[in-house]
Amino acid sequence: MANWSDQNAGLQGQARGGLDAGTRDVAFDAGLRSYMLKVYNYMASGILLTGIVAMAFAMGGDQSPAYQIIMSGGILSWVIMLSPLAFILVMSFGLNRLSTGALQACFWAFAVVMGLSLSTIFLRYTGTSIAQTFFATSAAFVSLSLWGYTTKKDLSGWGTFLIMGVVGLLVAMVINIFLQSAAMAYVISGIGVLVFAGLTAYDTQKIKSMYAHVAGTDMMGKTIIMGALNLYLDFINMFLFLLQFLGSRE
Repeated sequence: MANWSDQNAGLQGQARGGLDAGTRDVAFDAGLRSYMLKVYNYMASGILLTGIVAMAFAMGGDQSPAYQIIMSGGILSWVIMLSPLAFILVMSFGLNRLSTGALQACFWAFAVVMGLSLSTIFLRYTGTSIAQTFFATSAAFVSLSLWGYTTKKDLSGWGTFLIMGVVGLLVAMVINIFLQSAAMAYVISGIGVLVFAGLTAYDTQKIKSMYAHVAGTDMMGKTIIMGALNLYLDFINMFLFLLQFLGSRE
């Protein structure tokens, strides 16, 4: 009788343990979905803000602030063009020192200055081709990010290769400033699309994996913002490189 009672208690303990584990898994999955949704919401809101600022700054064509300030050159144009990089550096290197609120403010300010710096695309390309490229980029981004989120394949090994690809792109783009080669520009754009397509899947999986480390900590809010920043950059760069192929000049 005692043995039966012990066995029954053991079975009940195992059942409770299984239920607790299942409950924890459900809670973890719900938390992960909420976390990723916040990342995507920040990213999408940042892109929307950038687009609105870019269109507003380019409104008026040759009389627009974008044409008068950026297209005409000058120190202010360089300030506008380099400001996004400054915000990225501040957010990356100041991550531990900045509060979550300060990091949010930096993200929104970054989205605004990116809109200013990208406003000239509305002076160089037709609105129709920009819209078509945007929707093509959106479709590609959603597919790649979804794959990065759901795949069981470990993409961490892609990181070094993709970062090397980004560095190579930057070097090639600087060289082509002097060469002014149209063929080289197309090659750079083609490679750029592939690199940032890979980064979209890689960053999505990396952001997803970070949740287990930051859930319930003060770093979670910061991780959401930095994750949104990474995906924002993947989207914008893929869009700009695709625009070289799909964009129709004014």
